[in-house]
Formats: sequence, structure tokens, C-alpha cells
Amino acid sequence: MSNRRILWIVTTGMLALMLGGCNQSKSASPAAAQPPPPEVTVSQPLVRTLAESTEFVGRFVAVDSIEIRARVSGYLEQIKFRDGSLVDKGQLLFAIDKRPFVATLEQAKATLEQTKANLAFAQANLQRGQNLQRGTVISDQTLDQRVQAERVARSAVAAQEAAVRQAELDLQYTELRAPVAGRIGDRRVSQGNLVTGGSGGNTTLLATINSTDPIRFEFTIDEATYLRFLALNGEKAVANPNVPVSLKLIDEDNFEHQGRIDFVDNAFNRSSGVIRMRAEFANPTGKFTPGMFGRLRLQIAPPAEALLIPDAAIGTEQVRKFVFVVGEKEGRKVAEQRYVTLGPVADGLRVVRDGITRDDQVVINGLMKTRPGSPVSPKEGTIATASNADMGALKRN
Repeated sequence: MSNRRILWIVTTGMLALMLGGCNQSKSASPAAAQPPPPEVTVSQPLVRTLAESTEFVGRFVAVDSIEIRARVSGYLEQIKFRDGSLVDKGQLLFAIDKRPFVATLEQAKATLEQTKANLAFAQANLQRGQNLQRGTVISDQTLDQRVQAERVARSAVAAQEAAVRQAELDLQYTELRAPVAGRIGDRRVSQGNLVTGGSGGNTTLLATINSTDPIRFEFTIDEATYLRFLALNGEKAVANPNVPVSLKLIDEDNFEHQGRIDFVDNAFNRSSGVIRMRAEFANPTGKFTPGMFGRLRLQIAPPAEALLIPDAAIGTEQVRKFVFVVGEKEGRKVAEQRYVTLGPVADGLRVVRDGITRDDQVVINGLMKTRPGSPVSPKEGTIATASNADMGALKRN
């Protein structure tokens, strides 16, 4: 037998075995079973009465920020505070060597006594001249000279009294006291240095004080939000604002600090299109520090009923948003696609303005397994908020 014939017999046998195996598998396998409908979690939307608000990032600023500068020149003799400490209004902070100013005051007082003596002599001399008969005993020229001398002496006394008051004021300026209560920074000059005083630009900066309680929070809002703010609070809220706001710091989850708007600027910034606003907060512990960032929540709409669902229940179809709700068709539970209009976020849940009702069973878990009109196996679930915070405010994303 030739090799070609042997190869043909082997190939034919293998093909026969393969075809026989396929036919046997087809005849042995049962009909494919339909898969069960996917299990999804459903819940009715949460219904809350909410007041829509928006959030702004801003910074804290001190109500009073004061530079402590020397008003007289001299050697710095004492420093009476610890760097970064809280100081009370009127507390002594710095003391300048007062001995030169004491000497100047004593000299001014001595000169004042001298001018008073000259005035007394001039007044007595004038009185004697007035008692004499004018024109016979004393000439008119002599009497005028005595009147003039009395006036000059009186002016000298007034000038020297002013010099004494200035010397007393300079002596008082050797003690620098805190004009407001607050937190003081570090000393800029060490004890023993010569400090320059006066009213010019070369005066020595000794320290700075920032008031702590209350404290202000500055932020900016856009024109659209500003108009909604006016619509809710009225135009008087600009001239005399007293609108409540809440605030949280960057390490806080809830808006637990309450304050009030106390200032709205009188013009929008032309380059950025925003207007500056300011709120005031109590700060008894000094936790709020000037320059610190915070997030402020401002109400921009009156309270209204809202439906809330988790963002995980919302799908995207190009630019439209949708959810699945569970309905019945031919005795089976099927998924129905609903296009929705979304609103802000409230405590981790999304507000749905339109597209569903409060009685709809919304698919909150299993969105990726659901198709429009397909059967589903619903399981009752619960919509939970992100925290136990008050649900009475919304934030706009």
C-alpha cells in the first residue's frame, strides 16, 4: 500500500470521528435555559422640604488689624508680652526709656512757672498804669506799652502750657499699650534697640495685633447668584444686610458655624464679574484665624419640597440624565427608563426636579445590569443620607 493511500485512510477516519462526536454532543445537550432576571435594589425617593443654597470659598479677616509703631524715638527698655499671645485692650506691650522725656517735662514746667511770673508782673504793672490819671501822670504811649507787655506775657504762658502738654504726651507715648484685644504677633525689635518714632514713614514697626472675636469672612459671588440673593432677601439686604449664613472649615463635614452677612460691596469687579461680600462670625475660642480658608453656605431660594436619590442611581445618555423605575408589564416586573432634570446635592443625595414622582420605585443599586423594558427582580432598599446633618439646606455643584 502506498503512502498516499495510507494518508487518505487516516484522514478520512479522523474526520468521521469528529463528525460523529459533534452529532452526539448535539443530540445529548438539552435546550439552553433562560437566565433569571437581574436582582436590583429599589426605593422610593426621599422627600424633604429644602431651601436651596450655594457655597463659596473665602478667607477669614480680622475686624481690627493694627500695627504697633513707636510714636517717640528712644531706646526700647522693656517688652511686656510673649510672642503670639492673647493681649487685652490697654495692656502694656513696650516701654521706651522715659528719662529724657521726664527731664523735658520738668524743664517745660519750670519754663511755664517763669512765664506765669512774667505775666503776673505785666498784669500788676498794667493795673498800676490804669489807676493813674491818663495824660497827666502817665502818658498814653506808656499805658499802651504796658497793655502790650501783658498780652505778650499771656501768650507766652499759653504757649508754654501747650509745651507742657506735649511733653506729658511724649512721656505717655513711652509706654505702648494694646489699642484692641486680640492676638499679637512676634516682636520685630529686640530690647535695647533704638526705635524711631513720629508720624512719617520711617517709624519703627514693633508688632502687629489682630482682633479675634468677632471675626469676618470675605468671599465673592457672581451676578446670577447676586440677583437670586436680592430676589430672596429684598434690595434692603444690600444696604443693611443681616442674612444668616453657615460655614465649615476644610477639615469639617458639616456647616455647623452660624453667622450673618454684614457687608455687600457697592460695585462688581469689572474684570472678574463678581461682587465682594462679608459675613461676621463669633470666635470666642480663637479657632478662626485671619487668612484661613473656609466654605460658606448662602441660601438663594425659599424652602420647597424636593425628591432626593443617590447619584449612583443616575445614568448618562449623551447629555441627558436618566433613572430606571420598576413597573409591571404582563405580570412581570420590568425596568422603565425615565429622563430626569437634576438639581443640587443635599447631604450626599441628588435633588431631582422633574421626571419621577414620590411614589416611583427607583433602581438605586444595579443600574449597570438594567436595560429599558427588561425584566428585573426588585429588592426593597433604603436611601441613606451622607451624614446626620440638618437636611434644610442645599448646595449647588
